[in-house]
Amino acid sequence: MVVVSMLGILLSVFVIILFVIVYTVKNKEKGEETVIRHLYTNLVSFATLMMVLGGGISIFMAAADLIAPPNYYQSFQEYTQMREYEKGAEQKTNLSEQELREDYKQVVIDERHRIRENAKNQIIKSLGFIVIPLPVFLYFNRLRKNPS
Repeated sequence: MVVVSMLGILLSVFVIILFVIVYTVKNKEKGEETVIRHLYTNLVSFATLMMVLGGGISIFMAAADLIAPPNYYQSFQEYTQMREYEKGAEQKTNLSEQELREDYKQVVIDERHRIRENAKNQIIKSLGFIVIPLPVFLYFNRLRKNPS
């Protein structure tokens, strides 16, 4: 996961540097101030567009967790062994298998609830990556189209 993130960052930096070089060489005959202004508006537009896209992808992933949360992978047998290990050998609990199964079902329900709450929280956070940079992108995109 970290390697993929680092590769994405390096690729983004490479694309930006390549864009700057090509744009500068292409528009060398224009005034330097105009080139820098266009370059700045294009880079800000690119950065905010990437933030909006990242927020949209994150919302989609969180919505998938909200609709179909991942399964709880601890089996009932592992759950009972864990409870025995936590209590220690001296303090064996005298819970029936029915009570242990009810406790296990409650743990599974609680885990699904926790995953759904985390997904809702992630959706709210991801909306910030859309709502905040989108007006900036629209403003700079309008500047880019109508240079005054």
